[in-house]
Amino acid sequence: MAKRSIQWDENATPAGNARLILPELVAQYFKDVRDFLAEKHEPKELHRMRLASKRLRYTLELFRPCYGPGLEDRLDALKKLQDSLGDVNDAVAAGGLLGKRAAKKVRGFLDARAEEKAQEFRLHWTENFDAPKREQWWTNFLRKPSSPKV
Repeated sequence: MAKRSIQWDENATPAGNARLILPELVAQYFKDVRDFLAEKHEPKELHRMRLASKRLRYTLELFRPCYGPGLEDRLDALKKLQDSLGDVNDAVAAGGLLGKRAAKKVRGFLDARAEEKAQEFRLHWTENFDAPKREQWWTNFLRKPSSPKV
């Protein structure tokens, strides 16, 4: 996932810019995660998806004044996804902290836990976050800021 440069129209309002930029940003996020998950990755590599999710969430939070309460529902969904990825990262990081000196049984437990949490993330992504019409739920909402005065 490459970091993107956002082209801001200085003549438009923040809500106007949000309407143009955020749906595209979210659509790209969905595409990037789908592409990433289409390949087999180790649990530790999911950290990239966690960072991308955080970046998207923090960007969307900047535009809270431009949207109504529907944005909170979407931010909550993104936070839940991010937390799921955090569970994967916690297991991976714990294993990294213990290093090679850790007992095989402990390493095996942490590796299995990381894989289990990675599978939970993939399932949550497929069945919830990226369920049919969910991307449209995001992009259609983001195309219509509720407060054009901002």
